[in-house]
Amino acid sequence: MDWKSEVLARKERLIEDLSYLLSIKSVKDLSTKSEMAPMGKSINDALQFMLDKAKQDGFRTKNIDGYVGYAEMGPENAEEYIAILCHLDVVPATGDWDSDPFSPELRNGKLYARGAIDDKGPTMAAYCALKIIKDNNFPLKHRVRIIFGTDEESGMSCMKRYVQTEPEALTGFAPDAEFPLIHAEKGQINAILKMQEDTVPQDGEVILKSFHAGEKGNMVPDKAVVVLSGKELETLKEKFIEFGKTESLETAFDLNNHSLTLTLYGKSAHGMEPHKGISAAAKMALFLLDGVRSPFLIFICECLADDHIGERLGIAFADKVTGSLTVNPGIFRYTQNAEGTIALNIRCPVETPYLRTIEKLNETAQKYGFEIEEVREKKPHHVAKDGPVIKILQHAYKEETGQEANLLTTGGATYARFINKGVAYGAVFPGKENTAHQRNEYIEIDDLCMATAIYARAIYDLAKQ
Repeated sequence: MDWKSEVLARKERLIEDLSYLLSIKSVKDLSTKSEMAPMGKSINDALQFMLDKAKQDGFRTKNIDGYVGYAEMGPENAEEYIAILCHLDVVPATGDWDSDPFSPELRNGKLYARGAIDDKGPTMAAYCALKIIKDNNFPLKHRVRIIFGTDEESGMSCMKRYVQTEPEALTGFAPDAEFPLIHAEKGQINAILKMQEDTVPQDGEVILKSFHAGEKGNMVPDKAVVVLSGKELETLKEKFIEFGKTESLETAFDLNNHSLTLTLYGKSAHGMEPHKGISAAAKMALFLLDGVRSPFLIFICECLADDHIGERLGIAFADKVTGSLTVNPGIFRYTQNAEGTIALNIRCPVETPYLRTIEKLNETAQKYGFEIEEVREKKPHHVAKDGPVIKILQHAYKEETGQEANLLTTGGATYARFINKGVAYGAVFPGKENTAHQRNEYIEIDDLCMATAIYARAIYDLAKQ
């Protein structure tokens, strides 16, 4: 079967369908939630679009209480099914984009929009792959389900609902990471640190009134805004402008008789790779610390800034399977005489001692007047390298690309952890830029088509066994 030719025959429709899906601003918004739209109206619009499209294309579909839906093909009486696990929700489109993040734009062979690579592009590639198999009436031993999640970026409550209501899949993959194939995913500790009491006086002529940075725990904050009061604000403003020039970062300010508002712009990145971003929060704290002796800033500078592996928090750890623990401080909130909180997204190697890590984190936090207010854990996911599913997926990748399918590990967490021997499979190719969670996110059209061909071959090979 010439899978690439099948994809190219559907290329224009693939781009058209993906562009429409990308135009839906499917960011979680609980202010618009309802009984059948628990993640908000826009995410539900994206889910309904995919289910309506699948039904029109002849798939069997099901909507599970608005949390998750699926489209299914293959013999209805087949006892087992293969799962393709995708998600339709996206992170907020922060930063200064070159085009509207929810008005997809094709430039130089790349389709730009929020969700293009995470995860709407790979989702539509997987859907098109299923459609190719269906259109050709290939005989299958197992059913195949493409599952559309709605809460991947904020806790995966969608898949938790799915596994409560649906039978377990035989196996499958999540097209939500990188090629060739990811067989091990780090776990996570998501912790909210809260200042126990804002009673320690700020030592200095300039007072920190508020500090605000970040919108999602799993994103490097690309904007920080602080409000200051006190003396010598004009001098501080000039120093801030010079700091921005020195660091090659964009700045803004608003100075009046009573206060100075400073805004600093960094670079967003996925929380699993914080070293690829520039934390506006950390940079702002480092700039302010000399003249603003706030306990909130001291903790940021001494325990978080420029340390992505948790050494200064006392939680650094590494293993041979998935490498080093990483720490992304994603959300910062502080108001004088009220409260201060910092949300940490910690990616944990497979062999991480979770209890000890949390104990050490709390121990360090308490030294600075913080405590752990809330903590959520995700255990790591690890599939043996020599499993039959991995061999099938490696073969499909090699047949379509001509390249060896080396096994990878990731700090990311995908839906693959919810199914038996599930792995992450594409769609970022080796050597290509991964713009997930960044401004100007895109997917290359050639890569979109290649991924579709790989998925078609892989799904067919899994389902016919």
